[in-house]
Amino acid sequence: MENIQNAVSSFFQSLAGVLSGFDSITDILDVLLVAVVIYVLIVQLRKTQSVHMIRGLMLMAVLYFVVVLFRMQTSKFIFDYLIRDLLLIIVIVFSNEIRHALEHMGHSRFHKLFPIGRDETEITNTVNATVRACASMSEDKIGSLIVFRRMSNLGELERSGVYIDAKVTTEMLCSIFFPKAALHDGAIVIDGDRITAARCIVSMKNDIVVTEKVGTRHRAAIALSQSTDAVVVVTSEETGIISIAVDGVLRRGLTASELREILNGYLLQDTSESDGFSGKIKKLIRRGGRGNGRKDDDSQKEGGWDTIQEKSEEE
Repeated sequence: MENIQNAVSSFFQSLAGVLSGFDSITDILDVLLVAVVIYVLIVQLRKTQSVHMIRGLMLMAVLYFVVVLFRMQTSKFIFDYLIRDLLLIIVIVFSNEIRHALEHMGHSRFHKLFPIGRDETEITNTVNATVRACASMSEDKIGSLIVFRRMSNLGELERSGVYIDAKVTTEMLCSIFFPKAALHDGAIVIDGDRITAARCIVSMKNDIVVTEKVGTRHRAAIALSQSTDAVVVVTSEETGIISIAVDGVLRRGLTASELREILNGYLLQDTSESDGFSGKIKKLIRRGGRGNGRKDDDSQKEGGWDTIQEKSEEE
């Protein structure tokens, strides 16, 4: 008991010493910067399966505290040996997340850093053309996978397919996904009012499951929307059902009017908030407050949202 009291007392004395050292605006800005960085990391990691690894690391930290508190020399020696190589362990465990973050930083476009905004008329025309194409493909039961790029860099996805630069029209979309067309298999990427790539291959995680039986296109849409902020539209080849995936959440059974409303809500919202630094902060706060399992305002409509569950939680 005495050891615990001494440890708690030492902690509060250290905390008081740290707080007493804040004597300038620079120190306050330093703390705020660290808090923002940690917040952004947590928001990004919540979109991946890494949250469980973080829980494991936190459990190890608690165990190490107990080991030090009760002076377990053998256990402390093992923990000290692991902590010495902690940076290398973190790089190995979070290699995929680090790679994606560095890629996004390295391939960010200049106009994404200093956005000038997109023409709302072009976005509206793109949405209308997409809705008409999806309605036509739904009626004919033609499978499609359409990815709308927002802020995340999709360079890796685009490089996996065939580069094209074509204006988004109903006829172009239907032609690409026509079953006998050369580019019908895979996804297409739309940036603004342009189709940038077709026949793109979407990487999928094996541990993604949904509450309903869906095909490969739907799982690919969920995986992509979970790892990026892209809006992904899917038409089913078997049933003709129109679906949309955002933030790792899939909504199925959409009508043409519902699809138009959702696409306008996300894409036109991006154009209005992309101007200036304040818009980026608002978007970050909005996304951070909405986890993968949270439903937005559209979820109250008919059709519902199928949230991602992990195999370990189901079992």
